[in-house]
Amino acid sequence: MTWFKIALRNIFKNGRRSFFTILAIGVGFAAVNIFGGFESYIFRGLRDALIYAQGEGHLAIFKKGARIFDKEIDPDRYLISGDAKASARKIVTKYPEVILMTGQLKISGLLSNGDVSTVFIAAGRVPSDMQKIRSQGHGMIGEIRLYTGKPLLDSLSYGIGLSSGLAKKLKAGIGSDVIAMAPTTDGQINALDARVMQLFESPAASLNDKLMFVPLTFAQALYDTDGNDRLVVLLKNTRMAPAMKKRLNRAFTDAGIDLEVKTWEEIAPFYTKVKNMFRIIFLFLFVIVLVIVVMSIINTMSMTVMERIKEIGTLRSLGIKRCGIIWLFAMESTLLGFLGSFLGLGLTLAGWLAVKMAEPTWVPPHITKRVPIEVYLVPEYLLLTGFFLVMLSLIAAVLPARKAARMNIVDALGHV
Repeated sequence: MTWFKIALRNIFKNGRRSFFTILAIGVGFAAVNIFGGFESYIFRGLRDALIYAQGEGHLAIFKKGARIFDKEIDPDRYLISGDAKASARKIVTKYPEVILMTGQLKISGLLSNGDVSTVFIAAGRVPSDMQKIRSQGHGMIGEIRLYTGKPLLDSLSYGIGLSSGLAKKLKAGIGSDVIAMAPTTDGQINALDARVMQLFESPAASLNDKLMFVPLTFAQALYDTDGNDRLVVLLKNTRMAPAMKKRLNRAFTDAGIDLEVKTWEEIAPFYTKVKNMFRIIFLFLFVIVLVIVVMSIINTMSMTVMERIKEIGTLRSLGIKRCGIIWLFAMESTLLGFLGSFLGLGLTLAGWLAVKMAEPTWVPPHITKRVPIEVYLVPEYLLLTGFFLVMLSLIAAVLPARKAARMNIVDALGHV
């Protein structure tokens, strides 16, 4: 306690210098954690948009080779047949971690209003399953409505949704009748009448004049097949995805079923690229904060040594060993780190509260509606940042402390 009191008094003795050092540590702490909280919000928002809003689920089951070869050359080769789907369902649904499994079929062809025809790319999905997947989303993801008009229905197989650009090309609105044409899996041309039930904005601008959502039964009827190009699995928790992938792959192999499982991250390269970009930005920010903190601590402790040479000589003449002098300066530096971290925690809470009260909004990738910007308080980031800043403060004091401890007692006492 005596060493602690001496260190604390020395900090307050040079109050102005200590204040700016503590402020530099505190601002660095807050900058790292506010950005880290925003980074966590971005990652979670993108993840939930892909899994829930876009209906990609936590796992996707494909026929082996479907993600390697171009299935458009021989589409029937990589479709999961109705029998294979039934066999997979028996295996998948026996796990309590699974909420649902649903089939999907991506199709493409021509869409016409009778006068104009244009290319379309469509996702065939079971409407009721999509509603259930979206309802499992967290926060705004589970509540936001991504279309105008009426929801698609299982019982209305010809009811479809068009992206706004595609609807504009065809001059079609809600209630308009259109004709979809595409080659079947046997290579024959097929055509089906459809009615526009809803309009939406495509999450990818390049697809806004091509994208269409249709019931799975419509997609299968147009391709004249009962197959699916993927089976989507929704789990109770996102963290379960890697483990469930291994278990399902093993179960399919044991059952002799020619299927393979991919996690949502493996089929979402955009998410991985955004995550890597933010990781690099976070690393640069942390390095900048590290340099500022280290330089502030070294400057403060160096000035302290220069001003307290006679004090150091007096302590050495009283019998304090060199390790005692190093311990004293190390304790002062550590206290600066602790005080700066506590100030940073307060600044982080203030920033979090300011964002929450201001309620700024934006349109994130993969969602076409404005949603609130949030900053999460991540306990792991708070603890790790505090630990690293305190350790940096301690390490930064080593050089000045060693310099102080090596002083000759007589020279130190006679220093002017």
